[in-house]
Amino acid sequence: MPATITCIRQTKLGRYSLHCEQGFLFSVDSETYFLSGVAEGDTLTDAQLDELQHRSDDRKAKDKALQYLSLRLYGEQELYRKLCLKFDRETSARAVAEMVRLELLDDEQFALRKAAGLKGRHKSRREAERVLAEKGVDRDIAAAALDEVYADEDEREEIDRLLERSYGSKLAAGKRDAVYAALCRRGFAPRTVREAISDWLEGGSGDDWESC
Repeated sequence: MPATITCIRQTKLGRYSLHCEQGFLFSVDSETYFLSGVAEGDTLTDAQLDELQHRSDDRKAKDKALQYLSLRLYGEQELYRKLCLKFDRETSARAVAEMVRLELLDDEQFALRKAAGLKGRHKSRREAERVLAEKGVDRDIAAAALDEVYADEDEREEIDRLLERSYGSKLAAGKRDAVYAALCRRGFAPRTVREAISDWLEGGSGDDWESC
């Protein structure tokens, strides 16, 4: 049903709220408002109103996407899910597509940097793989990133470094089970963790770990 714009007001947030005889319709951003040429007294069809609202929603979603990306890197799926908390799926998808067009989103670079960051925090490849999957990174892209970041990584060597740097005092204090649990939470294979702790404790066989 056509609506005649009876009042246009600028809000405290810098948007423009459109009103008709029945009351408030919706608000649009300043760019959409000025480009549309809408003025008080204009009569707009349902299609014109929908188009105006969609254009403003797209602008708002794009601005929100830029805001998120100014704070940190995102993968495409992660950003899409984040936008979907505030916008509908179609609007969110268009905003993500625009970020890709602007070359502000790159899942390959995101996966590489995320994997490198996780490795720097002494997370295992298995844990890094889980995190990338959780972020919605394509399996093949994730695998390629993990292959590059963890190419020279030996899980046992990493566990040994952690035991030496971070957990040695706890083992010396008899907190073997706590150390085991902490390393497993990092994503290391339980069997490799048991072997490393047993060796660190000077030649233990690990046969007494069945309870873990």
